[in-house]
Amino acid sequence: MMKVNRHDKRPIWQQLLDQAIHNITSGIWAPGELLIPSRELAHMVGVSRSTIQIVYEELLSRGYTVTSRRGGTRVSKWHQVTESTKEIIADGPIRPSLPLLNSAVDQLHDWFGGQEQPEVDIDFSPHEPYLDGQFQKNWRQSLLHASAAMDLSNWAYGNPYGFTPLREQIQRYLSLERGIHIQTNQILLTSGAQHSIDLIAQSLLADGDTVSVEDPGFPAAWMAMKYRRMNVVPVPVDQYGLVVEHIHPQSKLIFTTPSHQCAVGVVMSEPRRQQLLHKAAQEQFWIIEDDYDSEFRYRGEPLPTLFSQAPNNTLYLMSFSKMIAPGIRISAIVGSVEAIAQLARVQELIYRHLPIMDQMTLTHFIKNGHFMRHMRRVRNVYRRRHEAMTKAIVASGLGERFTLSGVETGLHMLLEAEESYDEDTVTKSALQKGIRVYPLRPYCLESKRKGWVLGFAKVDEASIELGVHRLADLIL
Repeated sequence: MMKVNRHDKRPIWQQLLDQAIHNITSGIWAPGELLIPSRELAHMVGVSRSTIQIVYEELLSRGYTVTSRRGGTRVSKWHQVTESTKEIIADGPIRPSLPLLNSAVDQLHDWFGGQEQPEVDIDFSPHEPYLDGQFQKNWRQSLLHASAAMDLSNWAYGNPYGFTPLREQIQRYLSLERGIHIQTNQILLTSGAQHSIDLIAQSLLADGDTVSVEDPGFPAAWMAMKYRRMNVVPVPVDQYGLVVEHIHPQSKLIFTTPSHQCAVGVVMSEPRRQQLLHKAAQEQFWIIEDDYDSEFRYRGEPLPTLFSQAPNNTLYLMSFSKMIAPGIRISAIVGSVEAIAQLARVQELIYRHLPIMDQMTLTHFIKNGHFMRHMRRVRNVYRRRHEAMTKAIVASGLGERFTLSGVETGLHMLLEAEESYDEDTVTKSALQKGIRVYPLRPYCLESKRKGWVLGFAKVDEASIELGVHRLADLIL
């Protein structure tokens, strides 16, 4: 018999509903059993008929009962969960092993210096840019302005190409700073380089297509391509950049970092650039040009882009993660109208669009001059730290024992050792001395090159000198 507890804080109908569900699921009310009419049950329990009607309506809506005009309300056919079934439910379906995913994530952690990173005195991270309180203040100002300026229309589904005012600001920046003259429908916004590469793989390639990547090179590029089941083929890098002659003849796409090779740091020579562009035009493959830190050049102006010379073959990537902060997670793909339209269709299907608040904040940040002032400020910081790094390496004697490359551009340089050198042992020993350095190994697919990728963006000049000399004491 159903009862009402007047001391229970739950509503009366909820108490009775819970009892009814228990009676059904435990088999007290058998499948097909006719429920007591609502008027009669209300009298028996001592509640109003409307309360019982609420209970019966809720049972019906949840599928515990069925009703018919002549047959009344009956308990539906109920399959009781047995103890053995409960064990299966607790375990859940068998999850696929996903070896490609697990391997890629492990490699990603290895590239970043390990999943569990102990505290160190000096971290020569090549992954993160310099940030300061001025950036924080300006970004907060832009965020507050964006929030105040939003109206209800901004909260609707957005443009898969990205927020139009932000693409207009990027269009203007690329024209003035990189000599890339395009329309806004040639710009697609993404949430980082890996998102960009994944989107390109989905939109312009087919399963099993061959793609060529620099080796050593940008690990996230070939990880994303491999996970999309592409046949990833390494291409060696020398002092002039990607060795074009070694590009696989069946390649549908080439990924390259010509302005500051990741991770060797060399700048692709002009003859090599022309050779690559000629080959792409002849064999009709895509070039992904990742221009991730060309803005930070210490000898002259930034070099012309491949895209400006071959806009129909090239997809140009830019990212605010390195220019401003990784937490912003806004990047752009620049390409032909037709290629970007294809990317936008896949974006619309899979991802829809980027978060509107982040896009509006970045728009204000650029439009009101914060971005260019930030760039001028960090360029000065990087120039000083770059100089401190090169001087310290020479003064410590490391420059005589190892080969230094990548000193013209960017936020890192390579201290290269002979192939027989045990870079991992040195890396672990340095960590024990409070210094984190990043071995070249995670950047390599098949290459046997050894050394350390040393970033200086987040290390002040005094710490750079101390860290380099401490490293020299360890390995010389």
